[in-house]
Amino acid sequence: MTPKAIGISGGSCSGKSTLIRKIFDKLGPDQCVVMPQDDYFFGLGDAPEGKGGPNFDHPDAVDFDQLCKHLAELKNGQTIDRPLYDFPTHMPKTETERTEPRPLILIDGILILQHQPLRDLLDFSIFVECDSETRFARRLDRDVHERGRTAQSVHDQFANQVGPMHDLYVEPSKIYADVVINSQQCETAFEDLFQTIKTQL
Repeated sequence: MTPKAIGISGGSCSGKSTLIRKIFDKLGPDQCVVMPQDDYFFGLGDAPEGKGGPNFDHPDAVDFDQLCKHLAELKNGQTIDRPLYDFPTHMPKTETERTEPRPLILIDGILILQHQPLRDLLDFSIFVECDSETRFARRLDRDVHERGRTAQSVHDQFANQVGPMHDLYVEPSKIYADVVINSQQCETAFEDLFQTIKTQL
């Protein structure tokens, strides 16, 4: 069976990763594998400059050529060495992760639907909507507790980069999604959504 690729997009901290985890937990590692867009960041020195410093919410910060290459290889049944990204240092790690193809490949990222070559590799796509206030509150909690950021730096980045890039690139890309779901609906609508995803297998 040819592996199928499902893209899950939406704004930063909209609930994409939570949805990915729920799907992964239901199917298990024998049935699916996850490819986070964030692991394909170029790194601090190569991210485009924006107001407030390097802008990791701009499409040019992501090595989409490598991401597309790896996704195509997985869909062709090949094993890849997937990059890993270190958020505290804002640099790719020296080690990689051996990743084998699975029937379902889950691609998670804010920018994956705005990139046409990657969209063309997807068999199904979901966009998770969430209001800006909720996304900021979640990002503040995550970045302070998990990524060693200060509250002020998170606020400044959201105001100068995350918000503007969301409006420019992320939100408009939802027109390409097969399904658009609100973050608050993910829990109640999950079973129906999961059954739709299973039809891809």
